Amino acid sequence: MAKARIAVVMGGPGSEREVSMQSGTQAKRALDALGYETHGLDYDEQFVDAVRKLAPDAVFNAMHGTHGEDGEIQGVLEYLRVPYTGSTLEGCALAMDKHLTKKLIAAEGLPTPAWDLFDLSGGSLPLLPGSLDLPLVIKPRYEGSSVGVSIVRNHEQWSNAMLSISKSYSEALAEEYLQGREFHCGILGDEALPVVEVIANVDEFYSYAAKYEPGGSTHIAPAPIDDDLTVRLQTLALSTHRLLQLRDYSRVDFIVSTDGRPYILEINPLPGLSPVSLLPDACKAAGITFEALIGRLIGFALARGNGR
Repeated sequence: MAKARIAVVMGGPGSEREVSMQSGTQAKRALDALGYETHGLDYDEQFVDAVRKLAPDAVFNAMHGTHGEDGEIQGVLEYLRVPYTGSTLEGCALAMDKHLTKKLIAAEGLPTPAWDLFDLSGGSLPLLPGSLDLPLVIKPRYEGSSVGVSIVRNHEQWSNAMLSISKSYSEALAEEYLQGREFHCGILGDEALPVVEVIANVDEFYSYAAKYEPGGSTHIAPAPIDDDLTVRLQTLALSTHRLLQLRDYSRVDFIVSTDGRPYILEINPLPGLSPVSLLPDACKAAGITFEALIGRLIGFALARGNGR
């Protein structure tokens, strides 16, 4: 039988291009080992023509952040009628919007830190909200990999953070800062993976540098927590995944406060697959090799293609 032809799309013009290239390279290597006919594609002006010429059986989407995780490339592939890995346009667009995601989570009665949304497009910087107390976590409304995120502890830091974000983004969230331990729970298919604890080594939180610099963070999988907290985090992760109608895989980020209460920070509809990413660590703790993970993800997409 002819081998399935897979296009691995990676790169793109977003802020997470380098991370995407790492994920795509890893995924392509695994697909090669699994016996697929693989072709790497960059997400650029020639992408649509390249996909039409290649006519793949499925696309493995290794993009992250803007263009790859916000529904854009999903819309392109839906238009081209090519099955792809990961969540749909609607699920990705919603998960990428931190404000709407938190509104849905809160409406569902799931725990998330208090927050407020600020418009930065008017030319003047917003004042500190009276409804929230310092310290606060400031983050762009639409972005991934902790890009643009900072912790502010005084008025000067607030002004500097808002000024910095306003140079690239039109909206920002200010979120209640909670002291505690950071955990992540991946979803594969419709099952929660082992919980992973993350300890940042280079910053006070799991920043971009902590995520991707060598030695920037320590991942402990499975997390050294009791069964009750493990089940609680897995249940919350799966509930969030289903609430946003995601598919194939995702990863939910948590903070567990010093009094033991878990809070949902955000959900990633297309978790990283690089050598320093969390989802492969969670899979390894569950006895799932990286090749098996990639094989399962492309299997989901090919099954959808066969049903067209």
